[in-house]
Amino acid sequence: MFNQSQLSKVKDEICDIGRRIYNKGFAAANDGNISFRIDDDTVVCTPTQVCKGFLKPDDVCIVDMDGNQIVKNPNGRKRTSEVMLHLTVMKKRPEVKSVVHCHPPHATAFGIAREAIPQCVLPEVDIYMGDVPIAKYGIPGGQELADTVLSFIDKSDIIVLANHGTVSVGPTIEKAYWLTELLDAYCRILLISRDLGKVEYFNKDEAEDLLRLKTEWGIKDARSDLKNCELCANDVFRESWKETGVAHRAFQPPTFKRGDDVAKHANACGCTEHKPDEQEQVIQAITERVMQALKAA
Repeated sequence: MFNQSQLSKVKDEICDIGRRIYNKGFAAANDGNISFRIDDDTVVCTPTQVCKGFLKPDDVCIVDMDGNQIVKNPNGRKRTSEVMLHLTVMKKRPEVKSVVHCHPPHATAFGIAREAIPQCVLPEVDIYMGDVPIAKYGIPGGQELADTVLSFIDKSDIIVLANHGTVSVGPTIEKAYWLTELLDAYCRILLISRDLGKVEYFNKDEAEDLLRLKTEWGIKDARSDLKNCELCANDVFRESWKETGVAHRAFQPPTFKRGDDVAKHANACGCTEHKPDEQEQVIQAITERVMQALKAA
């Protein structure tokens, strides 16, 4: 049986992180849920239909790895309806102790727009997160939603859920929450930068230096086997984009250039993924003819 002193400490921390999530605007009303795996068979989690900003230790629920509530809650609370999302992640990655799910507005906006989150912009983001995937939409409250993260959770500690929010994992509740806060701050910075007119990306050497530093610090990165321009082009999860509808629309990464520059870049870095498509070539050709006609006039 779990240690009661440890259980009390975990309940207090869940309440603390719940307040932080609520105060940051990451969970309106009763949104969001938090969990911590206290031993191999026992998970402590937030209740359903309770605002995360006003949680009390006696509101917190205890379930087994199948989602069954195994201890009667003092306040009569029932476990979160999305507990299967947490348990599915923990079963897939036994080293994960905590899962945090909420709706940080700026990160969630990228999931609603199906916009691939750019890389190679902020050092802290590249080091602590890397490529962030966007999972397909799943109906909340059951295994369908939980299954949407399975193909990503081995390669990323934070995932954006399409039209829903984010799920982040870690060895502690606080570290799992940190990823959520970091991602939302980053997405907000990206949107502000775009409004100012331009987003400057790291060049190839700068991107590789950060990846090298990350390796030296013992932090795994799914991009370790990628080369050159692939590092900044969201290539890790690109194969999932057809199913999820994710694309580069608002933010074009540095590998995506227009016209002949694309071909020159693709030839230089050896990648074929980012060569110009037919539509771009046609647009470029039409633009050149129009410019020639205007000069002749």
